Amino acid sequence: MKPPTDSPSTPPLPQSDLGRRVAHRREELGLTWADVAQRAGCVPGYIEYVEQRSAVPDIGFLLRLSDALETSVAELTGGLANIPPGHGQAVRNPQFIELDHAECRALLSAYGIGRLAVSTPDGPEILPLNYCVDDEDIAFRTAPDSAAASADGHDAAFEMDHIDDVMSEGWSVLMVGTAHAVTAPHAVRRLNELAHSAPWAGGDDRALWITLTPRRITGRRIAAEPGQSS
Repeated sequence: MKPPTDSPSTPPLPQSDLGRRVAHRREELGLTWADVAQRAGCVPGYIEYVEQRSAVPDIGFLLRLSDALETSVAELTGGLANIPPGHGQAVRNPQFIELDHAECRALLSAYGIGRLAVSTPDGPEILPLNYCVDDEDIAFRTAPDSAAASADGHDAAFEMDHIDDVMSEGWSVLMVGTAHAVTAPHAVRRLNELAHSAPWAGGDDRALWITLTPRRITGRRIAAEPGQSS
């Protein structure tokens, strides 16, 4: 089947690395071309075409694609690449919504980048890292002598969030628990199979798996009141 062509009536968006961003986001969510196509209402071949040919679909399909990938058009097209976090203006009287345990777990399971807060001999550190979900735990790979590895046997906190500066909305999930190094060969093999990608920081020495077993998970969502803009 020949892939759909861009809509001739829609002005092309600025050139971007759309294909790479779509592929990265799809892999981050652990989805196949068929999964994304079903969500976006198209054939799997077109998702492959967008990723490999860096096609620029019309805005209607981009909206469906961003929704399928649980992100925004701006993020897929690189429109936020040079905008610092928190650049948007906060709205007046925002809605503050507490997330229940199931919502927190769903958000943790859908994304793969977060921040680990640990205590080190030099003081507290916050470390960005990618992770996978293993039942109730989260797990990440690191180097044995890294700051993240120092969490082994101690309490640590893990946070992830998503901020939409344009809409002045966002959410965050916080997990607090005890971290442990994984040494059993069968457990290491299982985590290697669960991992969607290599450690974000790279390097061949990042083979130590650390799991964080939650003692408390909390979350919140901030949204604008209906009809309110930033």
